[in-house]
Amino acid sequence: MRRPLRALLAAALTAAAGLTALTLAGPAQADTRICEQYGSTTIGGRYVVMNNRWGTTAEQCINVTGTGFSITSQQGVGSTSGAPVSYPAVYYGCHYTNCSPGTNLPIQVSAISSATSSINYTFVSGATYNASYDIWLDPTPKRDGVNAQEIMIWFNRQGSIQPIGSRVGSATIGGRTWEVWQGSNGSNAVVSYVAPSAISSWSFSVLDFINDVKNRGAITNSWYLTSIQAGFEPWIGGAGLGVNSFSATVNGGGGGPSTPPSSPAPGGSGCRVTYATNVWNTGYTANVTVANTGGSAINGWTLAFTLPSGQSVTGSWNTALTGTSGAITARNTSHNGSIPAGGSTSFGFQGNYSGTFAAPSAFTLNGTACTRA
Repeated sequence: MRRPLRALLAAALTAAAGLTALTLAGPAQADTRICEQYGSTTIGGRYVVMNNRWGTTAEQCINVTGTGFSITSQQGVGSTSGAPVSYPAVYYGCHYTNCSPGTNLPIQVSAISSATSSINYTFVSGATYNASYDIWLDPTPKRDGVNAQEIMIWFNRQGSIQPIGSRVGSATIGGRTWEVWQGSNGSNAVVSYVAPSAISSWSFSVLDFINDVKNRGAITNSWYLTSIQAGFEPWIGGAGLGVNSFSATVNGGGGGPSTPPSSPAPGGSGCRVTYATNVWNTGYTANVTVANTGGSAINGWTLAFTLPSGQSVTGSWNTALTGTSGAITARNTSHNGSIPAGGSTSFGFQGNYSGTFAAPSAFTLNGTACTRA
């Protein structure tokens, strides 16, 4: 399930972080090695790590830990007058329909009360790369394809590379001074913040960068934050580069709607879930019915729940499912996204289990707890 990549630009010296779809490899338990071009896995029941080798046919492999990843092999060679060869990264939010488990993104900028993140990198010498932290925004609550606005934070720059566009000044954000670059790669607009010297570890407010881009007139409060990503854009070499740890938390309550205006989350006890199963030996199927008991239609839904220990998903229908064990997120497909007031929709999945079979203990619809039928 691949999407078109952004065109390589002769004058562009970086590229959008991850304009490709992903191939799920399942949640990481012990260290996981991924060499598949668009391979990915989940960590911590909250984030997705992707290999995302989009700009070369040469092999790239990453080792995924419980808190991050490192590049173990990077054989691609890109031109420093063009785009990088890949963007291995860890992210929170949605990227080409692959959303991290239980995420509350997309969320409207006006609805964000705080957005914080922490990152710890390992850098190497003798390679050409940037340590790139990406924030993606769009005028719509987009979960797939190319977003309209990219914010890049360059924590480190090695080699003769520079951001897209041209330098337009400097800014002080989070108590640090940054070079500010602005331009377009032909697919989306980019505002880049470049650290004058390498930053290997930092805890900061993502919202500070979003607000600076908003003050520059590039976005408005009605736009949506869709994902927060941290990784590397290598041009030449890069084995040994690593994200040791990454966290991102986005809180609503900022005064605007936290879900699309056309897709209100049900209030109070506005949803009810019926979880019907057929269990045999070490396998089972589950049919999930989501009822809207609120007073208005729901247009676009996300149901989050956690599978008990020992259970895993092997297939699903009538839903876009993220995760195979632990934290699971089910989203509507194109034909069942609308649930009228008093109406319901259903989806299902098949899985395996070990030990004693049990049902999930709780469900939340668009972030709101549901009652059980």
